[in-house]
Amino acid sequence: MTTVSVIVGSIRDSRFSSAPANWIKHHLEQREGLNVRLLDLRDFDLPFFDSAMLPGFPGRPAYENENVRRWTEQIATTDAFVVATAEYNFGPPAVLKNALDWVYPEWNRKPIGFVSWGSVGGARAVQQLREIATELQMASIRTAVHIPVGAIYAHFQGKTDEIEAALQAQNDQAGRMIDDLLWWSDALQTARNTTA
Repeated sequence: MTTVSVIVGSIRDSRFSSAPANWIKHHLEQREGLNVRLLDLRDFDLPFFDSAMLPGFPGRPAYENENVRRWTEQIATTDAFVVATAEYNFGPPAVLKNALDWVYPEWNRKPIGFVSWGSVGGARAVQQLREIATELQMASIRTAVHIPVGAIYAHFQGKTDEIEAALQAQNDQAGRMIDDLLWWSDALQTARNTTA
């Protein structure tokens, strides 16, 4: 069974990210043969990256911090990822970048897709994340879901019907992104299994 993890990339009390993260998780759960998990960064309380040894260093010892160990284990046991990310000042939230930086080989040779929101649908945050994913030796899925900024305004105004409408308008795009994610997941799992 393929494990797909949806990463909730914001921890703010008033965050919008729970809505799109749960929405894309629901879409994934409609597919057969998937074990879908929600990895909420709120649940890990990762410290600011301060490791004396680089995560990608050969022979890296086990992390001392229990939260970092739990996070790393979740990444290691995931086959494909979808990151739900806001855009802060043309980039992803710092807490998300920090979570990516804590891990290295566990990300390698796995696909990653994106659901984003903000000005221009969060596309600038996704562009930065694609560059990071490349350095993490991941396969960034070209098809992404970009939710218009109006959905965020609706969130802060408590207009749940408008949020739902904005998400539903992205259903077809979500399906295309998931199709591509699962294609890459199958291909990369096969490759990892034959070269391990």
